[in-house]
Amino acid sequence: MKIIKQSTFVLAAALLAYACNKPADTVETTEAQEVAEVTGTTLSLKTNESTIAWTGYKPAGKHFGKIPATEGFVAVAGNEITGGSFKFDIPGLTIEDMEAGSEFHGKLYTHLQSADFFDAANHPEATFEITSVEPFTSNDQITDKEEFVSEYTPASDSSLSPEAPTHWVSGNLTMRGTTKNIKFPAAISIENGAVSAKAGFNIDRTAWGLAYGDEATAADKAKDQFIYNSVSLVLDVKAE
Repeated sequence: MKIIKQSTFVLAAALLAYACNKPADTVETTEAQEVAEVTGTTLSLKTNESTIAWTGYKPAGKHFGKIPATEGFVAVAGNEITGGSFKFDIPGLTIEDMEAGSEFHGKLYTHLQSADFFDAANHPEATFEITSVEPFTSNDQITDKEEFVSEYTPASDSSLSPEAPTHWVSGNLTMRGTTKNIKFPAAISIENGAVSAKAGFNIDRTAWGLAYGDEATAADKAKDQFIYNSVSLVLDVKAE
């Protein structure tokens, strides 16, 4: 009887922990969802004042840079974002940890544009379409993925997130012809006919087919010869 009571207690505790940390309340990637109907006023993305920074990791180092947004809009009704769409130039990707024009910069850029990663020749554009925007509440949590520990372990979702998120943003991200829905916390401000948003989170690159050096096969490799599947994205977006 005592064993049964203990087992029941453990199960109840596990269910409670899951309820308090359910997938809907944290960064996640799911199948594509229906795009939000655009209502209200449409504000144009200020491409010269918006940045999308990326960081990729491997145990022996990391690389980082930016991906330029070429156009986009955010739709606002009152103090609520009702929709939005953005386009990104994959060939315009920059690498900022290497000197532009150097041999290794050229090799890395060419490799990232190749079929091993973005396959830019066939998929030169990436898109993001908002599917929902919901309030971030005091009970919401950002759960960090357990990563292989190294000198260059990827930054955690909680460390990348803005200090005081206001909303959960969900949207369909399309790369390499594959569309997945991503959900992440963001700090959004709507004032005087303008929108500013900051966000930071990780995505699993392999969900979009960027599977070169997939860490899932790292057991068969030297520890410093795989690439982490987690890629960090940090966004600073402005529209008016």
